[in-house]
Amino acid sequence: MSEKTGKGKSDPAQFDWANLSGKELETLEHLSRNLMQTSLKSQRLMSDVMRKALEGDPVLPNADPFHSAPEFQEVWNKIAGQPDLMMRAQADLMKGYIDLWSNTTKRMMGGPADSKPAIEPEPGDKRWRSADWSENPVFDALKQSYLLNQHFMMGLVGSVDGVDERTKRKVEFLTRMMTDALSPTNFALTNPDVLRETMQSQGENLTQGLENLIDDLMAGDGRLALSQTDMNGFEVGKDMATAPGEVVFENDLMELIQYAPATETVKARPLLIAPPWINKFYIMDLREKNSMIRWLTQQGFTVFLISWVNPGPELKDKTFEDYMHEGLFAALHAIEAATGETSVNAVGYCVAGTLLSSALAWLEAEGQSDRIASATFFAAQSDFEKAGDLLIFIDDIWLKEIERIMDSQGGVLDGRSMADTFNLLRSNDLVWSFVVNNYLLGRQPQAFDLLFWNADQTRMPKALHLWYLDNFYKNNRLAKGELEMGGHRLDLGAVKTPVYIQASRDDHIAPYPSVYRAARLYGGEARFMMAGSGHIAGVINHPDAKKYQYWTNDALPETVEAWIDGAVEHPGSWWGDWRDWLYARSGEDVPARTPGDGKLKLIRKAPGRNVMVRSDDADTAKPGAKAKAKSEASPKPEAKSTPKPKAKPKTKSKPKADRSA
Repeated sequence: MSEKTGKGKSDPAQFDWANLSGKELETLEHLSRNLMQTSLKSQRLMSDVMRKALEGDPVLPNADPFHSAPEFQEVWNKIAGQPDLMMRAQADLMKGYIDLWSNTTKRMMGGPADSKPAIEPEPGDKRWRSADWSENPVFDALKQSYLLNQHFMMGLVGSVDGVDERTKRKVEFLTRMMTDALSPTNFALTNPDVLRETMQSQGENLTQGLENLIDDLMAGDGRLALSQTDMNGFEVGKDMATAPGEVVFENDLMELIQYAPATETVKARPLLIAPPWINKFYIMDLREKNSMIRWLTQQGFTVFLISWVNPGPELKDKTFEDYMHEGLFAALHAIEAATGETSVNAVGYCVAGTLLSSALAWLEAEGQSDRIASATFFAAQSDFEKAGDLLIFIDDIWLKEIERIMDSQGGVLDGRSMADTFNLLRSNDLVWSFVVNNYLLGRQPQAFDLLFWNADQTRMPKALHLWYLDNFYKNNRLAKGELEMGGHRLDLGAVKTPVYIQASRDDHIAPYPSVYRAARLYGGEARFMMAGSGHIAGVINHPDAKKYQYWTNDALPETVEAWIDGAVEHPGSWWGDWRDWLYARSGEDVPARTPGDGKLKLIRKAPGRNVMVRSDDADTAKPGAKAKAKSEASPKPEAKSTPKPKAKPKTKSKPKADRSA
């Protein structure tokens, strides 16, 4: 169809356009139209984004919210002052490129590479799953070149001397964020999957990708609200959070759900679960097949659970101490009214675990320690000395930025801000993979229950959140014995309540070295257990799934490394180990309790109404929204009342031996 130049290449000036077939003309027209639409939409999109930026929307983060420029300058000045470090790094980089060029040249000439790659991705790096990244010599060279450069940059920052650890950790984290963003997988012209999709769809993927991007920017009101799942794929109360139960108590901060029994008899001592208020509780009742709530009722426990309110601006002044009194302690009063029991086995997940540890110390100081007979901590920190990458977000400048954003939102931190922070900790999996799928491949995210829960975010009151960040993450006052609350200086060493502490090996939010430090703070019996997987899957691992593993060690040596050396690995879920530990602290069997049997009236069916409130609901998110009316059927305990036990002796049971060790 075309004339050829003397050099053997197609000459556009002599191209025989008249002889193009009808199908080829149609394809060319379709591709051109899609590219033109993409260009026009891109211009509109950039115009809207620039307008937002120039208007200085107070809800949007500042250009450099981490105030990282001084730290970067300090680190790179130190690197420049260490020529030996630079020379070694450059020599390693050059050697890698020589090996890469040699192998690539051989492959381009038709021969096989006779040695292993110059560099390989880290285990678990999913960006390079496409066969083209290994089988196509061009894309393989592109991949290895990127990895060599990333290794060079990270090596320099990680090896520099004369920089304090906190500064180095911050620069390392942000350097990885930047190099991850520059990966060839994230660009249309250097991603083989995107190039293939563009040719096959005649550019429709790019047009659809721009539509998806515009939709996400509109959903975020100018800030990118990256879609990770189909939010219409599930319905809370219908597809998830379906364990049968009743709301039996509520106040401004929470609903208390009592779940229906699944056995004829139950353990005498009830189980109270306090989930994190930064997420909704139904991660523990996600689907019937992996519901921790259902499993616990099947083991013969009377299960109560706190469903925290999704706060609007009217609750901006609620404090950490309010959450303790109106949350945990109000639940203790309600459970006593419902069952007659004056003590519970309590569970605190993530930030609610920090609340539970503070409550234990406060009750000890009040002489009320028998209100909580045992405490279990899921992925929870009480000592924040080694709290991982989240520590880089905690300094005076960042705290002021958070306060500014909360003030612009009426005194609450919207759930999107917290989600963005956690997503950055695993940016390749939770950010860039969706950028490629949604915007470059032009696909819609699939319905996935875990990501649906993750995207169903909650807000946080300003007073609570700033106090939490300052006292725990920034100053670590609880672990140091410096935290004062309700007239007491809290001392975890004085707490004699038995504790079961769960950590996860791959947790990036509550790293296991940080969680382990808490196990050695308590003055009583402490059992530390480490599960496989991460912050969610390490906790929510139903035994029927037969996934992952866990490690136990009856000793608590000085370091977690020593604990690991002496630990025994067990296949599958750790729930059975925890259940046996709870059985020893739960009393005798009694007839099963049905919600409504006690002194509390039934208010509404589980999962209640708090969990239904969406953070993107304008009626509850906007400043000036009115507080929810409390049900008249709800008991109304005094605010900040001290738990008052009945005068019956506390049951003390020795733990069973660890059958699996």
